[in-house]
Amino acid sequence: MRKSSIRRTCAALAAVTSLALAATACGGTTKEDVKDEGGAAATAGEADPNAATKKGLTVGFLPKQVNNPYFTVADKGGEKALKELGSSYKEVGTSSGTDTAGQVSYVNTLTQQQVDAMAVSAQDPGALCTALKQAMENDIKVVTYDSDTRPECRNAFISQASADDLGRTQVRLLADQIGDKGEIAILSAAQTATNQNAWIEIMKDELKDPKYKDIKLVKVAYGDDDAQKSFQQTQGLLQEYPDLKGIISPTTVGIKAAAQYLSGSKYKGKVRLTGLGTPNDMREYVKNGTVEAFELWDPAKLGELAAHTAVALSSGQISGREGETFEAGAMGEYTIGKDGVINLGEPTVFTAENVDQFTF
Repeated sequence: MRKSSIRRTCAALAAVTSLALAATACGGTTKEDVKDEGGAAATAGEADPNAATKKGLTVGFLPKQVNNPYFTVADKGGEKALKELGSSYKEVGTSSGTDTAGQVSYVNTLTQQQVDAMAVSAQDPGALCTALKQAMENDIKVVTYDSDTRPECRNAFISQASADDLGRTQVRLLADQIGDKGEIAILSAAQTATNQNAWIEIMKDELKDPKYKDIKLVKVAYGDDDAQKSFQQTQGLLQEYPDLKGIISPTTVGIKAAAQYLSGSKYKGKVRLTGLGTPNDMREYVKNGTVEAFELWDPAKLGELAAHTAVALSSGQISGREGETFEAGAMGEYTIGKDGVINLGEPTVFTAENVDQFTF
């Protein structure tokens, strides 16, 4: 049924997808759109936690952006896990972090190739939904990681950590560094990035705490996960706000680009920078005094957990329902939360004291 139905459904994908993209082009999806259109995570059938782990599966990884060092590490983690599980890995994707049309096209390609599961980091929470639902109708399990879609458009989402923890801890890190006083800005990725927007909303909520009464968020800038644009946005922030005391950049491309600009400018050591970065990218800026502290989870573990989840779904051990548990190899047991969300764990704070202990 599955193979024959693919031939029928894929013929209609182009027309359906063009409608979805047209709607997206007319107005970006917002967090409110996701909330209004949300629902339970997509599930299918009853799970059997004692079912055997299937081998010989094919899992396609579709990162938000290929050749991005962060996603390279994450997807290598997925590849490693799949090899250990006796299944096959493939990666596809766009070179731009804002090419939603390209992401939709790659979802359709993976569907046509009849992969058993796909792990997707979505550039937009709604634009991929039509294509992902078509994939699930063809018995392809869909796991999102790093950046989510609407819950009904996938079976499970692998979250880096709880959005609440990530949003609040980044504010606390910067507040400590600027003495709880001064103007700050946020340098984000794309305006439609689900994870970025969720964290930013939580940052704004955290800043409402009376202890931050002397901190003012003056602007949220967007570098689109492009190094040059993020570098220029950092420069622009400091020209527009000469009294800026700190920047939070919750994106690995953005924080590295901001650090590059600050390290070669008069603002080095004066304007504080924190956010989410990899130790390999940020090591030199920590050691030369540009950055005092930043944080991140292990992206390789994120990809590894996405792979284990995809295989567990394909094996029928879980369906994506809240409360289900499964084993993720050496990573241990995980429990599926509300709306099919699985949290990787607590982020790590990196400083000059510990940054050399990590190599990702």
